[in-house]
Amino acid sequence: MDETLTIVPLQFEKVVQSRTYSCIVLASDEKKFGIFSLPETGKAMQRYLTESQKERPLTHDLLHAVFRGLDMKVKQIVIVDLQDTVYYARLFLEQKLTDRINIIEIDARPSDCVTLALIYKSPIYCTRDVLEKAIPYCD
Repeated sequence: MDETLTIVPLQFEKVVQSRTYSCIVLASDEKKFGIFSLPETGKAMQRYLTESQKERPLTHDLLHAVFRGLDMKVKQIVIVDLQDTVYYARLFLEQKLTDRINIIEIDARPSDCVTLALIYKSPIYCTRDVLEKAIPYCD
């Protein structure tokens, strides 16, 4: 079996916010690393984490409503690649149908995937290859 395709469990550590970026800090037993994103992403994530009121529904609220309407939930997310400083992720959805369970895999931004994983309390993973390439995050 190809060791680079092995998935490694991650824990969400925190989101670090500035005016110009957000850094989503994830950790395995071996390493912490950060995924940088737009400041709005971090603000949205913080709203979900603190369960604060939103003036208007956000994109993740829309997705949550659509998933609920289609009897779907976020099964897991996997950060599958890292090229230069850009991370790539896959969102795995589980849909209960009458006589079976359907798994849907979608390419998505890691920041959106992590936010949805936090909303659904779903597991977060990355490939061994991503973990090895990721630059360690230092507090």
